[in-house]
This record gives sequence, C-alpha cells and structure tokens, in this order.
Amino acid sequence: MKTLKQIFKLLTLTVVMSSFSQCSSAQKLQKEAPTTFGDIYFEKRVSGIEEGPHGIAIYIEVKDPKFQLDSVYFRGKAAKLKKNPQNNMQYVGSFITTSKHKKDLIISSDPKQEYGNKIPEKPIKIPFELAYNESVVSYKVKGKTKYYKLTNVTEIHSIDVPMSPAPNNN
Repeated sequence: MKTLKQIFKLLTLTVVMSSFSQCSSAQKLQKEAPTTFGDIYFEKRVSGIEEGPHGIAIYIEVKDPKFQLDSVYFRGKAAKLKKNPQNNMQYVGSFITTSKHKKDLIISSDPKQEYGNKIPEKPIKIPFELAYNESVVSYKVKGKTKYYKLTNVTEIHSIDVPMSPAPNNN
C-alpha cells in the first residue's frame, strides 16, 4: 500500500511538472505595440513561366528607424524579414512555393529507378494560431525575442505586365 501511494505521488508530480514545462515553451504575444506601424499588406507573386516559383510577399512599415524586426509568421509559414532597399522604413518577408504542379514520383521495386525522386517538404508548424488576415512579427529587446500580433493585413493586387520582346538593336 505504501509503494502504491509513492507511485501515485510520483505520477502526480510528473504530470504537474510536465504541464508547467509546456507553458514555458509557448510563445507569449506582447499586448502593447513595440513601435508605431505604418502600412501592412501582402501581394501574391506569380512566376512568368507555368512551373516557376510563386508565393506571397508581405510588407511591414515601421515609423521608428532604430527599431528592427526579425521574422514574420503568416498563413502557417515563417520567413526572415529584410529591409526594403527602396524604403528603409519597410520590411519585406517572402514566402515562396517552388511550383504549382506536383511532379510525379517514380515508385518501383528497383531503387535505381527511384533515384531522381525528391524528398517531399514537411510543413513547418508555427507556434501561433492566426486568422487569415493576421500575422506575428518577432523582434529582439536586450537579447530576448518578443512577438507582436498584427491584424488587418490587407492584400494588394499586383499588376500583371506581359513580357515584351527584346528591342532589336541592329
């Protein structure tokens, strides 16, 4: 009976300790904005060739030139943010998908025939539950990474410009 009580106490202690350890690994969102944000929008990008890359670019404008963003989480994906070369106050994150069309896999009992198959990409699970028009940005303060949720991320539609033939320089 004594050992049963000890086992029960040990099991209870293990459950309580594991529940607390899960809390520390969760990402905490900041309630107050770390800086003033300007325009926040995204646009879909499409390659000029049918099987070329496509994806989404997200643009985040900050009003403080000293404030630096690190990463963005949007629509189940994560990307590093880079400063826009044309606008020093704007950050750009790119989410690229290699192709719209899935390539056929060769499945055979002979491993030599399967040599050209590529390993499928495993989707990354981001640590946030976000609505369709929400994103989370990360930034650092005194060496600690912090997170802030941005809402009402709007879509702008890019203008499709057909390719024109190269000029004839004869």
